[in-house]
Amino acid sequence: MSYDPDNIFAKILRGEIPSFKLYEDDETYVFMDIMPRADGHCLVIPKTPCRNLLDASPAQLAAVMATTQRMSHAVMRAFGAEGVTIQQFNEDAGGQEVYHLHFHVLPRHAGVALRPPGTMADMDVLKAQAEKIVAAVG
Repeated sequence: MSYDPDNIFAKILRGEIPSFKLYEDDETYVFMDIMPRADGHCLVIPKTPCRNLLDASPAQLAAVMATTQRMSHAVMRAFGAEGVTIQQFNEDAGGQEVYHLHFHVLPRHAGVALRPPGTMADMDVLKAQAEKIVAAVG
């Protein structure tokens, strides 16, 4: 299957859809998930077209993984988390919903379950959480 340049993450990269930006470098972009499963849930994406891990180049994967690690440390600092969950889905059968490579970074606390998927966040709360993460990126 080919990359769809009109997917929602491509539109975010082009500035056609707003996002709460947390971090950006030459190759990656990080923003808040608007349906967070944990406080501080964010998404790391490459700036270049790529459907998922299965068609990513080694360079795309290296860039996204380096940023995923950076953001893992940042969300743990920002939320006093004890750990982090990284999720990544590929193709329909693998649970992928947006066909642009992305990694979910979720700060975690012992004994606190992830929220169910599909609930829209309060944008003021998301903005405040984004500010905490930006301050922790360093």
